[in-house]
Amino acid sequence: MLAALDFSFFTPDVISGYIIKGFIFSLQLTIVAMIGGIVLGTLLALMRLSGKNWLVMPAAAYVNTMRSVPLVMVILWFFLLIPLVIGKPLGAETSALITFTLFEAAYYSEIMRAGIQSVARGQVAAGYALGMTYRQTMGLVVLPQAFRNMLPVLLTQTIILFQDTSLVYAIGAYDLLKGFEIAGKNFNRPVETYLVAAVLYFIISFSLSMLVRKLQQRIAIVR
Repeated sequence: MLAALDFSFFTPDVISGYIIKGFIFSLQLTIVAMIGGIVLGTLLALMRLSGKNWLVMPAAAYVNTMRSVPLVMVILWFFLLIPLVIGKPLGAETSALITFTLFEAAYYSEIMRAGIQSVARGQVAAGYALGMTYRQTMGLVVLPQAFRNMLPVLLTQTIILFQDTSLVYAIGAYDLLKGFEIAGKNFNRPVETYLVAAVLYFIISFSLSMLVRKLQQRIAIVR
């Protein structure tokens, strides 16, 4: 069976015509969802740690709901239901960008909440002793330390996010996996394209994991 495999159709034209386009969108989706998810997730974490029920309850409900539903279902719900609400289609790519940002915010929120709680309470007390407000203390003292403490975990979640981008196939978005799929159908070589796709995903994810591990070791040394 292995002897029947033929990878000769993977020419530069095929790679540039099918694969690169999908890779660019997967990369764009990962970066947008990471940045948006961290920003929104940090706000959710601050809401849950505020001690005010009118902030804690909606933030907790949002996080717990998103973490309890499979991502592919959220993708389908958003893609199919939101156009009915707003009266016009969003498009697969736009829908994926918004959905991933909202979904990943729930996971980044829990990471940031743990990071904030890992900062010694004495740091907060020191900020107040210097006359800082709650917002200044969180922005200038607590959050920078929380980001440093949780940076390896945030990046690990981003690697998982990159892997999950392949789920946008459910709504027809043109991601990296979709590029391989179309190439496989056009050249009647689906087995080869899926094999190469699996190897590429592994190489990217494993390489990033090694970088995160080195970063984690460096942060540990600084501490």
